[in-house]
Amino acid sequence: MMRRYASDVYRLPDFLASTCKLVRAFSTSYATLTSSSEETIHPENTDSKTNSDSILTDSFGRFHNYLRISLTERCNLRCHYCMPAEGVELTPTSHLLSQEEIIRLGAIFVSSGVTKIRLTGGEPTVRKDLDDICLRLSGLNGVETISMTSNGVVLSKKLPRLKECGLNALNISLDTLVPAKFEFMTRRKGMERVLESIYAAVDIGFDPVKVNCVVMRGINDDEICDFVELTRNKPINVRFIEFMPFDGNVWNFKKLVPYAEMMDKVKQRYKDIRRLRDHPSDTAKNFKIEGHCGKISFITSMTEHFCAGCTRLRLLADGNFKVCLFGTSEVSLREPIRAGVDDLGLKQIIGDAVKRKKAKHAGMFEIAKTANRPMIHIGG
Repeated sequence: MMRRYASDVYRLPDFLASTCKLVRAFSTSYATLTSSSEETIHPENTDSKTNSDSILTDSFGRFHNYLRISLTERCNLRCHYCMPAEGVELTPTSHLLSQEEIIRLGAIFVSSGVTKIRLTGGEPTVRKDLDDICLRLSGLNGVETISMTSNGVVLSKKLPRLKECGLNALNISLDTLVPAKFEFMTRRKGMERVLESIYAAVDIGFDPVKVNCVVMRGINDDEICDFVELTRNKPINVRFIEFMPFDGNVWNFKKLVPYAEMMDKVKQRYKDIRRLRDHPSDTAKNFKIEGHCGKISFITSMTEHFCAGCTRLRLLADGNFKVCLFGTSEVSLREPIRAGVDDLGLKQIIGDAVKRKKAKHAGMFEIAKTANRPMIHIGG
């Protein structure tokens, strides 16, 4: 069975046939997919009007109030789309941000307008001071949300304490509900423990619990409706994510299952589905199925980018600051901190980087040809 899944990942179907299939999927009527009694909101980002002088407002008027902080490059899984098969060279511990440096930078961003912080990795639960970081960041004046993205393998027992420390939003990554495929995709066992963490999060009051599922052709695209069923009786938001290219993850567009095709699979089985009202800064297209407690969403980074409403910035575990997930430009904040630069100087560096942010990322084929770090380095 494992050899069969491996061949599914790496087989190279006829280029022309794949291209035609992709084009047909893209040509599906968007109006049909989004028709509902509730319309998507697409006004201008009003935050950019009220925060036009902030260092977090770029040259296109986008105000960035959402900071993702990668706490570590280490992970207890080895997912294909995140890490190359041969592994990655980890940054020396001395070059990673300390807890004090994370809190100092977090305070600078929050004082400049950040209201939401997401903790990522690697896998954030492998960091021993995770509780303390949550507690200190949640205590910053102006923070409304402390969220975390985890693979869920060791999360269930940590959740009560993390919630006490201010964690109030949670994403758990799970790409298959088949144990054998989980072991192949992550190069580790543990699917049952991930499900245990999802249900534990529901039980202690996280609402919704977001489940991130990266969909790949020939691997897990046959499980889309199985994931939808997770939303039937529990406040779970399954988020289907288009496969994205990063160094070492053997991306090619033949593995990409576009949003239109995923949505078509869902609509074939679930007839009573409606589009929900999206906030202009949402990365996801959100839907509700009649009779289901939770909802489903689609993150369409490749086929229908949402750059115009982007409010996200990234602080990597090594202290590099990244204004776009797919951009190659990074600027170190660790080095000036350790060189004694004061908060005003750090704000200048941050503001200059934000001002250089481009209007949108390159298309998926350009991204695939452009050197970028593996996802394990960038942070989920």
